[in-house]
Amino acid sequence: MNIKTNDTVIVLSGKDKGKIGKVLKAMPADSKVIVEGVNVAKRHQKPRRQGETGGIIKVETPIYSCKVMRVCPKCEKPTRLAHAFKDGKKVRVCKKCGAEG
Repeated sequence: MNIKTNDTVIVLSGKDKGKIGKVLKAMPADSKVIVEGVNVAKRHQKPRRQGETGGIIKVETPIYSCKVMRVCPKCEKPTRLAHAFKDGKKVRVCKKCGAEG
């Protein structure tokens, strides 16, 4: 899985197609990611302690990582990632402009 936490991604399919958001959490074992403002579900929360308020809250739920594509920070276009070696370290490189990141 090439998507990591804090990457900016665009949604490729589904009800939120075209939305751009930041990855809040990546779950490589399940091949899923949680993206800010995408796939939002309403959750009914009950107050657990005295003085705490309950109500309906909105929560981002996971989507499959194959349904998102990383947006390059330099050229700001959706792109696939390439891997290159620089100074003995493996780095992620934009396929379109060649920028690192």
